Amino acid sequence: MTTDPARERLRRWRLVLGGEEAEGTGCALSGRDAAMDGALSALYGTGDKPRAGRERAAGLGASAPSVARWLGDIRTYFPSSVVQVMQRDAIDRLGLATLLLEPEMLEAAEPDVHLVGTLLSLGKAMPETTKESARAVVRKVVEDLEKRLATRTRAALTGALDRSARVSRPRHHDIEWNRTIAANLRHFLPEYGTVVPERLIGYGRASRSVKKEIVLCVDQSGSMAASVVHAAVFGAVLASMRSVDTRLVVFDTAVVDLTDQLDDPVDVLFGTRLGGGTDINRALAYCQSRITRPAETVVVLISDLYEGGIRQEMLQRVAAMKASGAQFVALLALSDEGAPAYDREHAAALAALGAPAFACTPDLFPEVMAAAIEKRPLPIPDVG
Repeated sequence: MTTDPARERLRRWRLVLGGEEAEGTGCALSGRDAAMDGALSALYGTGDKPRAGRERAAGLGASAPSVARWLGDIRTYFPSSVVQVMQRDAIDRLGLATLLLEPEMLEAAEPDVHLVGTLLSLGKAMPETTKESARAVVRKVVEDLEKRLATRTRAALTGALDRSARVSRPRHHDIEWNRTIAANLRHFLPEYGTVVPERLIGYGRASRSVKKEIVLCVDQSGSMAASVVHAAVFGAVLASMRSVDTRLVVFDTAVVDLTDQLDDPVDVLFGTRLGGGTDINRALAYCQSRITRPAETVVVLISDLYEGGIRQEMLQRVAAMKASGAQFVALLALSDEGAPAYDREHAAALAALGAPAFACTPDLFPEVMAAAIEKRPLPIPDVG
């Protein structure tokens, strides 16, 4: 690779533009650069198809052996983050999802959340010979997510649970000084320049026997694939905490309670069925029926809010849960990609009920749950 800045710019532009007749760089590639260019051209180049204007058409074809080799090549030449994008593009542009039903294809692919979503969407079409390979891919992604998210989630929620019960005689290190000072300003002594607190405000330590109840209600329509994967991981992490009772419910037009599988998020994911319609009202009706201690319950709806059920009843259920003392959180997505297309009218209606709907990244989710447990304002990200 050359160290000449001008030559390096030409090289990069040549890889971007694809070497068409009018690309204008005059830069020839060889060795590793030529191999990288071949891998890019197989997906984004013209292949054997005529071009329409500047539009590129893919040239991989549908040959399983050639795709398997290509998957191996891109893992050789590009970093993991780029490989994941290229795999996603290959699935979307070339319709390669069905080729993932072959074990050798899965072994060549780079495991990531979107690949897991694609595998789950194949559902019953997956043959027995591929299921073990698919489970291995899903398990690797789940384990990687748990390593990234579990410690922070447990720490954030344990702290929130410890602070969730205010006491009038807190220990010194549990005093909430800002609220204590505000409550005792009338006892300010100007001659000493200080406030003499008559009443201390602070947090007690939550007993292990005092539990919060968390209900994760997850839309499993096709557009929510990444959110389903993350929700399964968080559900398993929450279920491992003795101070929290966790329920995981997934829905389309039917409702499935996967709580008894939370000890293994891989089983949870293979118990989902991505795609189909959406009946949020029915799902919330089921969740509402399982709430036994509203004041100690947090309900998290993860959905793009495209409702196929009875809209007004859905909103009435949310209002009823909030009126009973339950905390209600509406997430448009639980993924790193931001908000998907969503029903803005339903989002506005939920906001009017005091339940603003917003997209949440996995890294922010522990803070959102901690705020909900403590019944303080949610850390809604600024999308401006």
